[in-house]
Amino acid sequence: MYTSNVYMVPAEDIPLVRRKVADVIRRTGFLPDGHLAKTLVTILEQYPRDELFQMDAEALHDIALGILRLQERQRTRLFVRRDPFDRFVSCLVFVPREKFNTDLRGRIQSLLQAAYHGTAVEFTPQLSESMLARIHITVRTQPGNVPDVDVAELEDRIVQAARRWQDDLADALLERGGEERGNRLLRRYAGAFPAGFREDYAARLAVRDIELMEPLLGANAADNVLTMQLYRPLEAPPGALRFKIYRAGQPTSLSHSLPMLEHLGVRVNEERPYCIAPADAAPIWMHDFGMETIDGSEVDLDEARARFEDAFARIWSGELENDDLNRLVLQAGLTWREVRILRAYARYIRQIGSTFSNAYMESALTGNPSIARALVRLFLVRLDPTLAEAERSRASETLRKQIDEALEDVPNLDEDRILRQFLGVLEATLRTNYFQSVPDAGQGQPKPYLSFKRAPARRQGCAWRAALVRPA
Repeated sequence: MYTSNVYMVPAEDIPLVRRKVADVIRRTGFLPDGHLAKTLVTILEQYPRDELFQMDAEALHDIALGILRLQERQRTRLFVRRDPFDRFVSCLVFVPREKFNTDLRGRIQSLLQAAYHGTAVEFTPQLSESMLARIHITVRTQPGNVPDVDVAELEDRIVQAARRWQDDLADALLERGGEERGNRLLRRYAGAFPAGFREDYAARLAVRDIELMEPLLGANAADNVLTMQLYRPLEAPPGALRFKIYRAGQPTSLSHSLPMLEHLGVRVNEERPYCIAPADAAPIWMHDFGMETIDGSEVDLDEARARFEDAFARIWSGELENDDLNRLVLQAGLTWREVRILRAYARYIRQIGSTFSNAYMESALTGNPSIARALVRLFLVRLDPTLAEAERSRASETLRKQIDEALEDVPNLDEDRILRQFLGVLEATLRTNYFQSVPDAGQGQPKPYLSFKRAPARRQGCAWRAALVRPA
């Protein structure tokens, strides 16, 4: 029997342990006074003392050599010794010190206890100047009820448990941008994301967020600059969407952004705000909105994403009015400029004396998105200066026939009158500046206003017909 002093004195002062240490050194073939032998002695000196008493020299040699090979490499390793009588399983776990915390230790304990059907767990952590933290975990077991465990597979599970969100971010950035750009972005964003963000999103998803935040570096709230992303999670039900807004300097007011989104034809169910703080730039606010289309319809994201994002940006900047006609971006597949065509005609119809309010006309158009889309296509076909006359005539006739057939199915008399008024003033239009761009602006930038010239006599006849005639 040994007294408690055996836990305090050097291993070489305990005859039994001294002989085991010498046997281990002999088995390695290291020179007794060499660097490796001295390092191995230090490892054995720091080894759990109870284990030194209970282990045979062969098992001690294998584990000690494995620890020696670790040196100062920041990797996770598991060494296991099973009690010959199945009373316990002794586990030595090494993890990078910067990753070690109570939460990680608890997860490792749970993995080991579940793997060995443990009834209880004891642990002793050791933190030193080494870059690795050591946890000695003893899993108490019932004799005869200890399963055979694949230690390599169990170690892989511990490695995954020890991975931090930042580790996954580093891998994703290096894979996406290469070593030089990936490391530069990692230095900037490794500590930028708050805990709430890391809990809600996988690190690989943050790579796209970083790409959208990069253009905002150097901007401030006064610049009123946004980037955005319309997307759908893989597990989302039909009609569900998510929309991220990124803004430098300060958060976006929900009372400001919510009406814009609702006018674009979506219902906002939730909002998640996050303040992201790059290492060398001002904070950037990200707002992630959970949404669904108002009518529950499915949206083809590949086809609708650019239109939706562009329309929101124009509304945000004040270039596009914030009203219900913007619903046609999703409902009818129109661009923000095409929506502006219908808005201009709605204003004109009001000016010439229509008794229908703007809101009622907006409702008629959004309630019949296929007709609204056909009206815009007819406008474009009739007035596009690049089309040959024969092609223009043929396409106009086809669209006019489609519109007439669709109008037959409009059940509401007022909506029928409104839509026919739009058709009448559209067909009375002779030319427009819609296809013109701002001189010297580059990239075909359209003019910031919309104008068109009509034939008054034709307009009056069409307006009278639209107001008073409804085909049977």
